[in-house]
Amino acid sequence: MKILHLDKNHDLLIEQLDALGFTNDEDYSSSKEAIEQVIHQYDGFIIRSRFKIDKPFLDAATQLKFIGRVGAGLENIDCDYAQSKGIHLIAAPEGNRNAVGEHSLAMLLSLFNKLNKADQEVRAGKWLREDNRGVELDGKTVGLIGYGNMGKAFAKKLRGFDVEVLCYDIKSNVGDQNAKQVTLEELQERANILSLHTPETPRTINMVNSNFINAFKKSFWLINTARGKSVVTKDLVLALQSGKILGAGLDVLEYEKSSFENLFKPTVSSSAVDRSHLPKAFDYLIQANNVLLTPHVAGWTIESKEKLAQTIVDKIKLEFC
Repeated sequence: MKILHLDKNHDLLIEQLDALGFTNDEDYSSSKEAIEQVIHQYDGFIIRSRFKIDKPFLDAATQLKFIGRVGAGLENIDCDYAQSKGIHLIAAPEGNRNAVGEHSLAMLLSLFNKLNKADQEVRAGKWLREDNRGVELDGKTVGLIGYGNMGKAFAKKLRGFDVEVLCYDIKSNVGDQNAKQVTLEELQERANILSLHTPETPRTINMVNSNFINAFKKSFWLINTARGKSVVTKDLVLALQSGKILGAGLDVLEYEKSSFENLFKPTVSSSAVDRSHLPKAFDYLIQANNVLLTPHVAGWTIESKEKLAQTIVDKIKLEFC
């Protein structure tokens, strides 16, 4: 079987597939149109988020047996159409769930203790102790929306704290010893903290809007390490301004491109970026002391790079060897 690799991943991916007898070709730079002209030669291909796999691309892949995505979700693939053609879809949420759980906890603790703000102030010669008085996590109720690999990993990290963890999921009976499954209404009534762990689907796009936010009984903290389009940024900003949302940790943003690889436009100066194409709400997020931003790296650790690749190899081996 011939496999085409469209994104660079951990070396073990190709090394182990070679050892299993697969023929591995690499093309990390050709256009989607150029790849479409040769994809009929391949039994499988492996991608991260380089471009969308749509119907015309899948129609050109006449002998395709599988697609491997080195990541948690499959939203850059027309899954229904691929499956209708008998193509096996392979993702690797097991590979970066621990990283996402740790990152979610890190964001929450950093927000509660104002670590980024305090660090910047001390570097600027300011010693403001009272302004940087923190909040403790113990005694809080944490609400998780989405209780799959990522939600479960975060709940596991919270076991060392004196907190109550609630989860809401469209699937029934997913709660466990780390989180009690409840209705969305109960979660909105009780939660002090909301953490999102949902895939990008029509149901989750724009899910966190003003109506959703105002349905919470208490003011709350928001963590989003899932997908940026789940949160309507202008509504988030309104909630931050009113105090309904006390602070936000955002690893993902509504304005990301489908490749997840870049957000800003370069400028002539190497030390500057062009944000003119982004909405004004984003400027508020950049300047807000109670907002923490990271560049879609929650699942992007040294260890997860290896584990993601190993998960893809193991699943290909199980299915095709």
